[in-house]
Amino acid sequence: MKRLPIIFKRQLASYACAPGTYVSVAVFLFLCTALGLYTNQWMERSNSDMHIFFELHPWLYLLLIPTLSTHLWSDEQNTSLRDLMKTLPITAAEIVIGKFLAAWTVCGIALTLMFPVVIVANYLGTADNIVIASQYFGSWLLAGSYVSVGCFISVVTRQRVAIFLLTSGLLLTISGLASILDALDHQAPIWIIDSLISLNPLSRFGSIDNGKLTLRDSLYFTSMILAFLSATIVTLNHKSS
Repeated sequence: MKRLPIIFKRQLASYACAPGTYVSVAVFLFLCTALGLYTNQWMERSNSDMHIFFELHPWLYLLLIPTLSTHLWSDEQNTSLRDLMKTLPITAAEIVIGKFLAAWTVCGIALTLMFPVVIVANYLGTADNIVIASQYFGSWLLAGSYVSVGCFISVVTRQRVAIFLLTSGLLLTISGLASILDALDHQAPIWIIDSLISLNPLSRFGSIDNGKLTLRDSLYFTSMILAFLSATIVTLNHKSS
């Protein structure tokens, strides 16, 4: 893992040079702030936390994460990955983890740029910063799990449009799992529904978003990240062999 920081810095610089990164982050922040302030009338309601902002993140990530995923391999499109891995002393794990951390860092920066809303909440004098911190952490973990899905899709196919559509479709399916569970209610065995509920990332994120940060939910998102990154590394090694 000695060369992981090099991959990380290179991918982060690629994001910094891509106009799409700034556009996607700006759209994410604008929609989150506008919908939170005006649609849910946050100023007129209890604002001890930022639940009405963070509850939008699973859907807004459907715009941000696929855009970041399309840039994961943009620098390697004109270079044979097989020759790259053979000529340079670098492993697939270093490439995948470095690129994943760079995309996850961009998500963290996007979340950090929401600080004016936190300042407003504290200025109004009713903010619970411990709950807000757990909401930030939960959203960042959710973003990491979504980014890991994007990493896997971007290795399966290198076409940008296909990456965007496949990542958006898969994340939309995951986000809409709650609706599927409602449709299966009274039509499927309880153990199947309970199993699907336990695998639903939105239910896990919902509990964290409500200020209930638990080790179980944190480990769930961590396991999801590790599972998709492992699948990405295996796929990359297979395509490079």
